[in-house]
Amino acid sequence: MIEAEWWEYDDMSELASAVAGDVAFIVESALEARNAALLALPGGSTPGPILSELAKAKLGWKRVTIIPTDERLVPLQSELSNVRALAKTFLPGGARVLPITTENADYRLAGNSADAVLQDLPWPPDLVWLGMGEDGHTASIFPGPDLQTALDAPKARRAVGVMPDPLPENAPVARVTLTRASILSARTLLITVTGDRKRQLLEQAIADGHSSKLPIGRVLAEAEQPIDIHWCP
Repeated sequence: MIEAEWWEYDDMSELASAVAGDVAFIVESALEARNAALLALPGGSTPGPILSELAKAKLGWKRVTIIPTDERLVPLQSELSNVRALAKTFLPGGARVLPITTENADYRLAGNSADAVLQDLPWPPDLVWLGMGEDGHTASIFPGPDLQTALDAPKARRAVGVMPDPLPENAPVARVTLTRASILSARTLLITVTGDRKRQLLEQAIADGHSSKLPIGRVLAEAEQPIDIHWCP
């Protein structure tokens, strides 16, 4: 059974402050224990205010490596690039923000390249932070023909290429994503969602577990660690 604890806030400002504080504590603990921290952070619009708040924390950012949980196969300078947004937020503080792929016509080869990049990092991540879309996807584990590839990849495999079906209207491109196994290898797993609709979807996905029709339900069904879910309307 999925062990999840919900944290509720009145608004995004309150959520951002709380989550930024929690992530800062995770970073501090990792730096104290291992003199380095590895964070896998989400793209999309929801995390923006939280990431901006986190970047203000006085931490040893030069010892922190940040990767995206997933990336779109677009040029790094594109506004659709997740790593571009992360770099804009965290590079000024001295963090290492690592692109996991470059634009590649073949998304499966892009997945192989991303996996090779991640194999060179000290694993597991200290934090994997997930969001969730209206269709129940998380990271870039979407409904579609590559869903099982991302869910069933071997434990040693850290990233794969995926082609969502249907393609999201706001970013109709192929992706690379952390696999289920690499997500669940994290020392800490955190989820942020907003709005009643997403809360209902996530609660149902957790209740359904392995039988969930939503990618996030299928991912979390295999979780062995407790999960903190932060929500506001």
